[in-house]
Amino acid sequence: MTSTDGLRLDTFRGLRYAPHRVSSLTAVTSPPYDVVVRPDGVRHLETADPYNIVRLILPHAADPATRHRKAADTLARWRAEGVLAPDAQPALYVYEQRRGDVLQRGIIGALGLDGPVLPHEDVIAEVVEDRAALMRTAAANFEPLLLSYRGEGTASGATAVIERTTQLPPLLATTTEDGFAHRLWAVTDPAELAAVDADLSARQALIADGHHRWATYQRLAEEQSAGAGSPWSRGLVLLVDTARYPLRVRAIHRVLPHLPLERALAELGGAFRVREVPGPLSAALEALEAAQGSAFLLASGPDSFRLLDSPDPELLERAIRTDRPEAWRRLDATVLHSVLLDEVWRIPDHPDGIRYIHDTDAALEWAAKHGGTAVLMRAVDEETVRQLAAQGVTMPRKSTSFGPKPATGLVLRTLDEEV
Repeated sequence: MTSTDGLRLDTFRGLRYAPHRVSSLTAVTSPPYDVVVRPDGVRHLETADPYNIVRLILPHAADPATRHRKAADTLARWRAEGVLAPDAQPALYVYEQRRGDVLQRGIIGALGLDGPVLPHEDVIAEVVEDRAALMRTAAANFEPLLLSYRGEGTASGATAVIERTTQLPPLLATTTEDGFAHRLWAVTDPAELAAVDADLSARQALIADGHHRWATYQRLAEEQSAGAGSPWSRGLVLLVDTARYPLRVRAIHRVLPHLPLERALAELGGAFRVREVPGPLSAALEALEAAQGSAFLLASGPDSFRLLDSPDPELLERAIRTDRPEAWRRLDATVLHSVLLDEVWRIPDHPDGIRYIHDTDAALEWAAKHGGTAVLMRAVDEETVRQLAAQGVTMPRKSTSFGPKPATGLVLRTLDEEV
């Protein structure tokens, strides 16, 4: 495709499950690796089907190197056995997700890493290292990132290709446990591919979900000294025109497994106003949404909640860096990490000390199980995210959860045979 200053989305030979080799497509798919709640979520997926994709994205082993080697060996075995088989020719893939009144459509392809892609969150070095080792060892992109771009809001360009394609019979269709119906189509017609290329060549994208995988793609490209023709110079993504198909933005919650709620409250020392909020969870979340300024909901389980709001202005001024825009300084995630985690509780942002969990019920269950504290967050609106990203300002890691997220396991990209 044409080399431009915009987005370059290349075709690839998708690696997909052979339907006759698995119990069902539903049974072999998974949420993205960072949404699966360990360990129960992993066990649930593993028992759904012996070929569930979780065995590739979150393999079990005693140490990281063994885990990554196990994933690579499993991938090689499934390919040799015909469980996973490559499509006959390179394609872009139109992907649709639907549940009730939620409809999301986009295009999956191999995106050039030198294009205008805006991150909006920081990343955790240990997670990037783990994902890089996995992709390096397996020579594969197991799951697409979710990227958004702003089109014209009409059925033109790439969006027109998507909507024409969805009138055709799909390659696959399945409904996952969360109630989303998924459909996938291959686009191979040269005229349609050219229309997608011409449209995207004038676009820039925002990383909606997958900052660690994007950082991993870039790291591996540097390691491989990947030129424009190298498969390592591209990464698997799903591009969605949010002018046509708006994404939903949800919060990502924190669980502090080594900080009991009683200690968390005792150590506040007047940093925030604290109020007890009666349950159930839905009522407590309503109270959180109604709070003015920075606010958080603390809990050690599903029955009792504490609302933190009205932080000490002097503490905010002292703890939060002043070389960032005011919109960044007011973010709940900024206040949480700069004030509560760094200054008050002194908890380092490390996987052992902070768990990032998307689901509120799961966050409360984790806190109860480990005797820790769940910190429930509010969502940030997409326009704030986009404006900060356009200024080159990154938000604290795991500040947002855009969705619906693509299911993992519907189409994979291998790098060892791509030409």
